[in-house]
Amino acid sequence: MKAIVYDVVGAPAVVRDVAEPDCPEDGAVITVRATGVCRSDWHAWRGHEAVPLPHIPGHEFAGVIAAVGAQVRGFAPGDRVTAPFVNGCGRCEWCRAGDAQICPDQTQPGFSHPGSFAERVVVRVADVNLVRLPDELDFVSAAALGCRFATAFRALTAYRRVEPEDWVVVFGCGGVGLSAIMIARALGARVIGVDLSAAARARAAELDAVAIDVAETSTAIAELTGAGAHLTIDAVGSAATALAAVSVLRRGGQHVQVGLMLDADALAPLPWELLVAQELRVAGSHGMSAADYPAMLGMITDGLLDLRGLIAERIPLQKAGTAMMAMDNPVATRAGITVAVSDTGG
Repeated sequence: MKAIVYDVVGAPAVVRDVAEPDCPEDGAVITVRATGVCRSDWHAWRGHEAVPLPHIPGHEFAGVIAAVGAQVRGFAPGDRVTAPFVNGCGRCEWCRAGDAQICPDQTQPGFSHPGSFAERVVVRVADVNLVRLPDELDFVSAAALGCRFATAFRALTAYRRVEPEDWVVVFGCGGVGLSAIMIARALGARVIGVDLSAAARARAAELDAVAIDVAETSTAIAELTGAGAHLTIDAVGSAATALAAVSVLRRGGQHVQVGLMLDADALAPLPWELLVAQELRVAGSHGMSAADYPAMLGMITDGLLDLRGLIAERIPLQKAGTAMMAMDNPVATRAGITVAVSDTGG
């Protein structure tokens, strides 16, 4: 089959012929119809996360089951499916509790094994990790779900569920930040989007957020919210944005860290005196398990969420590697989600 492959960290990701994947006894092989191009793919390509080499990136995908293993009971060839980017083992205490996104024995297409920048991709433990797509949901929209959108959905619903009229502040208006804005607005929240990029702020405003520049953050948020934000999300992943997000919370507020904290930022300090005195809460959101998809899919099929508003660009599948490498210059990258579509269409 055709796939996009890089041989060493930072080397060109190019289209080449590779062997067809074997189908695990408990897994499935998916014919990829569409796959998102995510900054997490770029992080792995740049060596920020170890992956086996040579490597096929891609972890946000939707498609049709081509084959299932002998142990699979809930799915069959021809089913339209997607999957979270974290695939649980299905056996551990966290998977049994419905928290496969933090499974210690997790696998991740595009990280632990070959991903979806290819004609076909493998999902292991299919009965636990596959999600059947509603007929109303097209493949391009579904490909935007598996990482950024699902992570944002869980961030807004798992810890302190956003209520109507809450103030939510999202730092970083890329794919995950725009997803968070759309979901928060659908839940009735008042939303502020913060970004350096004028283009990203414009996309946030299109989704009905108040869009502000980073330089205006503290003053503007205080004026808009009065007592501060009920919930903040750092969708960037830096010491500066995490600190800013916690600092603009109101008393008893919740911060959710979504952006990856890498290198020196992994040990970024927080204002612990403020956290204690004002009983602030800080949590992380690392995707969402397949078991939690029904609530999200229900909002989509009910018309409360329209993922088409997040799709910035559709490109041919063979261009996915080029789009990933272009993330070296994030300011020049189009705001929103880029989805690569196979020749059979989305």
